[in-house]
Amino acid sequence: MGVFTRFKNFFKDRNPTETVVKLVRESGNGIYTWSGDLLDSGDVRAMIRPFAQAAGKFDAKHIRETVDKEGNPDIKVNPEPYIRVLLQEPNPLMTGVMFRQRMAWQYMLKNNAFAYIARDANGLAMRLYPLEWHSVEALLDDQRRLYLRFNLQTGKQAVVSYEDVLHVPRDVAGNELFGSTNRTALETLMEVAGASDRSIVQAVKNGGAIKWLLKYTRGMRPEELRTRAKEFAKSFLDTENSEDGTIGVAATGADAEAKQVEPHDYVPNAMAMNNVNKRLMAYFGTNEKIVSSTYNEDEWNAYYENVVEPFAQALAEEFTRKIFSRAERARGNRIAMDSTSLQYASMASKLNLVQMVDRGALLPNEWRQILNLSPIEGGDKPIRRLDTQVVKEGGSK
Repeated sequence: MGVFTRFKNFFKDRNPTETVVKLVRESGNGIYTWSGDLLDSGDVRAMIRPFAQAAGKFDAKHIRETVDKEGNPDIKVNPEPYIRVLLQEPNPLMTGVMFRQRMAWQYMLKNNAFAYIARDANGLAMRLYPLEWHSVEALLDDQRRLYLRFNLQTGKQAVVSYEDVLHVPRDVAGNELFGSTNRTALETLMEVAGASDRSIVQAVKNGGAIKWLLKYTRGMRPEELRTRAKEFAKSFLDTENSEDGTIGVAATGADAEAKQVEPHDYVPNAMAMNNVNKRLMAYFGTNEKIVSSTYNEDEWNAYYENVVEPFAQALAEEFTRKIFSRAERARGNRIAMDSTSLQYASMASKLNLVQMVDRGALLPNEWRQILNLSPIEGGDKPIRRLDTQVVKEGGSK
C-alpha cells in the first residue's frame, strides 16, 4: 500500500474516539478559528497576498554541514535525493511553491499553519499535506505523548501525533502550544469593515433609485406618506405632464421640505474607512505601498525583515526538527528556506553586487539568481580577482 493511499485511509470519515479514546485524553488545550470571514474580505486578501507570494519564493534546501579529516568545513547542498524531491514536490497535488503559499495563508489567517507528514515504513518523511482545519485540540496519552485532533473543513476528524505535524504558530502568547486566535483582536474591526462595505453597496443602489427626500413637519400615517410622495413625483418630476416638456421649479406646502438626495449622502465617512484599513494593515504588518506594489527598495527590505523573514526562519526550523531525528541534526543536517530581500532591489543595487562575486563572497550562480537568471555551468564555484587575494601573515600576499 502506497504512502498516499495510507494517508487517504487515515482521513476517512470515521469517529476517532473508537480507536483513540482508550489511548488519548483531553489536555484542556485547544484553538478555534474564526468562521472564514477574514478570507471573505477582499481587503484582507490584498493585505496577505504579498506575504504569501514572497513565501512561495523561498528556496527550500537540505544543508549538511560537517568537518572533513583536516578539520575544514564541508558543506553539502541537497545530499539526499528523497529530501530534495520532498521539498520540490511535497505531495502529488502541489509543488513546493504552492505548499509554502498555503502554509503562509494559514499562518496569517489563523495564526497557526499545520501540515501532515506522511512517513514510510522506516520513518522517513515522504509526503507533506497542508491541513485545512476548522478547529484543533491538543491531547495527551497516558505516557504524556502529544497528539492533535483536527476538525477539518471537510467535516472529517483526525487525530495525529504531534511528531508527524509541521506546526508554525504566530503570536505565541497566552497559549502553551498554539498561536493566539485572531477572533478577539479582529472581530469588532471586521464588523466595522463589513458595515462600511454594505453602506457603499446601499449608496449605489439608493443613488439610482432615490432622487428626492420629502420631510414633513407633522406626523403622517405610512399610507399618507406614500400618497404624498406619488403626488410630488407626478406633479414635479413627470416631464410628460408638463406643457413645455420641462420642469424647472418645484413647490411644496408649508408642512413639507423637499431635498434632493446626492449619492454621497449614503456613503460612509471616508476617514473612518481609511482608519479601519490602516488598523487592518498594521495588524498584518503591511502598508498601502506593499499592498499596491508601489514600494521602493528600502520599504520592501523593512517589510521583508520584519514580516517575511521571521516566517522563513520558523518554517525552516520546524522542517528541520520534524524531518530529521536528533542524531541527524547533530550530524549537521538542516533545512534552509533561502530567500533574500535583494530579489526586490533596484537593478543598480543588483549590478553593484558583482563586487561581492569578484571577492568570492557571492557565487556567480547566486548572483544570477538575484538577477532572475538561470544558473550556468561552473557557477557554483567561488571566484576571486587577482588583486583581491587572501592576505597572508606579515601582510604579504
